[in-house]
Amino acid sequence: MPETVKIIECPRDAWQGLTEIIPTQLKVDYLLQLASAGFKHIDAVSFVSPTHVKQMADSEDVMKGFLSGIPANAAQPEIIGIVVNEQGIQRALSTPGVTTIGYPYSISAYFRRANANMSRGESRGLVQELRKATKASGHGLVVYISMAFGNPYEEPWGPEIVEDALVWLKDAGVRTVSLADTVGNASPEQVGALYTAVKDCVAGVELGVHLHSRAEGAAEKVLAAYDAGCRRFDGALTGLGGCPFAGDDLVGNIATETILAALASRGADVGIQVEALGTAIALAEEIRAKYARVAQAQ
Repeated sequence: MPETVKIIECPRDAWQGLTEIIPTQLKVDYLLQLASAGFKHIDAVSFVSPTHVKQMADSEDVMKGFLSGIPANAAQPEIIGIVVNEQGIQRALSTPGVTTIGYPYSISAYFRRANANMSRGESRGLVQELRKATKASGHGLVVYISMAFGNPYEEPWGPEIVEDALVWLKDAGVRTVSLADTVGNASPEQVGALYTAVKDCVAGVELGVHLHSRAEGAAEKVLAAYDAGCRRFDGALTGLGGCPFAGDDLVGNIATETILAALASRGADVGIQVEALGTAIALAEEIRAKYARVAQAQ
């Protein structure tokens, strides 16, 4: 029997670094197209300061439009909303349609300050608050370990640091974690080696990967993670995106098309009909052409 793999489509990550603002209705149309194409897990919105991430200032309106556009007999996909502080938690929990809260937990002190202006203790305190709030409200919780595959800041890094973070998150009650290559520097060998090194320390936790990469080597990174035992993958159609706080040269998400093709070569069951993605890919390309002009010029 083919092994089941969970695919998380990440338009939020694809859009957040773009300086050209995408109209709210176009975001809504795109999310609806993703749902229609069969994506059951979508990282769709974030609840962060519009001063720092203008692109995501309309998240509540996007979700309102998305819910109103879903056919009455259709199942709603899991919708992930990203937060980085207490205000974001309250916004996310009060927004209908958001089913899972996501939080980037950085093991890089420099990136933690740039992304959320927190110490490690403050970040861990927010994770504990998130766990308590989501358990009470019935929301899911996913934590991303930012800079899990190393950092460009000459800070200490190693599998033992990642393992320490994973064990702490598990002890705090987090049951879904993704290892994030925030700057896209990891080689396929490093992806496989890290996943292999840490997977056994978090039995009972769904451990995925959120990889950024240039197109070359992307499929090999996916296969390295899969062969090491990963069954949860984040991606974005056409490979658009990247973290605006990680550096000036944004490296995009691994294209979902690349992930699906790579996993198909292993006979995995991804639960998505590839032939149904044509319209969604065309719309992603349209967004890239109209609103990613600045990013493309870098």
